[in-house]
Amino acid sequence: MAARREALALVSTPWTLMLDADEALDGALRDAVAATDETGVDAFRLKRTTFLCGRPVRGAGWGDERLVRLFRTGAARLVARPAAGGDADVHERWVVDGEVRDLGGTLLHDSYPTLRRYREKFARYTALEAAGLRPSALRLARNAAVAALRFPWLLLGRGAWRDGWRGVYVAFFSALYPVAVAAKAMRE
Repeated sequence: MAARREALALVSTPWTLMLDADEALDGALRDAVAATDETGVDAFRLKRTTFLCGRPVRGAGWGDERLVRLFRTGAARLVARPAAGGDADVHERWVVDGEVRDLGGTLLHDSYPTLRRYREKFARYTALEAAGLRPSALRLARNAAVAALRFPWLLLGRGAWRDGWRGVYVAFFSALYPVAVAAKAMRE
C-alpha cells in the first residue's frame, strides 16, 4: 500500500499542489504558493521539515530535503523509489521533465508524533519493500556491512548528533532500514 496522496486544487491556476495527509504549509510557503505565477517553470521544489516527537530533525539528511510538490497540472509523474531496491510502490517522488525551481517557505511533515508511530511506519514500509524484493543472503550481508558505515556517517557526517537523541534514533534506524528489508525478504 503506497502512501496516500492528496491533491489540493489551486483555484483558477494551472498548478497542482500535492501533500501527504500528515503535511501542512507554513505561512511563508502558503504565501509563496498563492503568489506563484511564473511562466516557463514547470514545477517547484518545496523544503520539507520532518518532525519526530514534536521537534524538527535537521540532521541525517532530513533537514535538507527538497521535494517537487507544486507543478503545472499534468506536468509531473509519480515514480516509486524504494530505499532498499526492488519494485515496491513506496517512497514515491514526483518527477518533472521541464524546469524546476525552489520555492520559499517550508512544508511541515508531522509524520512521527511518537516513537511508536515511527516504529509502526518503519515496520510497515520495510515489509512493503521486502515483498517486492527477492530473498538474498548476499544482499543481507552487504546491507549489514554498509549499515555499520552508514550509521556513523549519518550521525557525524550528516549532523544527526545535533538533534540529540532524536538524531541518533533517526540515524540508527535509517542505517538499519535496508538490513530490515533484506532480513524480511529472507523470511518471506
